[in-house]
Amino acid sequence: MVTVLITGGNGLIGRNLSKKLLERGYEVSVLSRSSKPARGCKVFLWDPEHQQLEDEAIDTADYIIHLAGENIGSKRWTAKRKKEIIDSRVLTAKLLYDKVIERKRSIQAFISASATGYYGMVTADKVFIETDLPSDDFTGTTCRQWEEVASGFQKADIRTVIIRTAVVLDKQNEALSKMIFQIKAGVGAAVGSGRQYLPWIHISDLCSIYIKALEDNNMSGVYNAVAPEQITNKEFMKKLSMVLHKPFWLPNIPAFFLKIIFGEMSGLLLEGSRISSEKIQAAGFEFVYPGLENALKNILK
Repeated sequence: MVTVLITGGNGLIGRNLSKKLLERGYEVSVLSRSSKPARGCKVFLWDPEHQQLEDEAIDTADYIIHLAGENIGSKRWTAKRKKEIIDSRVLTAKLLYDKVIERKRSIQAFISASATGYYGMVTADKVFIETDLPSDDFTGTTCRQWEEVASGFQKADIRTVIIRTAVVLDKQNEALSKMIFQIKAGVGAAVGSGRQYLPWIHISDLCSIYIKALEDNNMSGVYNAVAPEQITNKEFMKKLSMVLHKPFWLPNIPAFFLKIIFGEMSGLLLEGSRISSEKIQAAGFEFVYPGLENALKNILK
């Protein structure tokens, strides 16, 4: 049986992806800091801070999917928090690479998460594609370092796929849950200008992209995981209100208010550009949820 080793298996993407892989007949193992059982998955212990990882996890893996990383939007960006965010992605990827080389494992592929934050917290006229350069702001720098370590696997002749992920739509997504709560409470509103774009993807489509990356030997390099429909923050909130059958009438939340509360992190809310999905579609991937309205209806049914 083919074994897929997943980091970040207890996260939103990891839980959903593990379930889909098990349904397809894969054996799934996860790396965890505790030995708490994971449904249907074998658990191996690791301690990235001390660069420790059970050898058996690598020795039994045919594929590695690297999803581990601190939630970039959960806490204000102090210097300490920024280091935690970067280390949780970069040091974990380096540990995996070092262990694969040490154990002389010829895994079939290394598939790493990244984020559309690679292109930066910016609202631009252009549509960003995979060959564009990274931004020099915090999200761009974080993603660049994350991807540089992942690219080491490619240099070691291991097929490597990097998935730059947009905002993931799922009932368990904390950001979406807050939007739903606000709209149901009658206080939903666009933020800032409302004209900034909000790249998104349905959790089911995202998991299917990971599975395609695992199974399609022609896939290599970087792909944007973002739905084809490009929509602004204000349009997103209007459609969410419509699906929830709630009015959308309040004025936009002022940018200065969010900057006071969140500081630099407010850029995640106040900025956003269009991201192209053409490359993943050209690779033969077909979105089940290419449009926001149907995606939201599915999630909220």
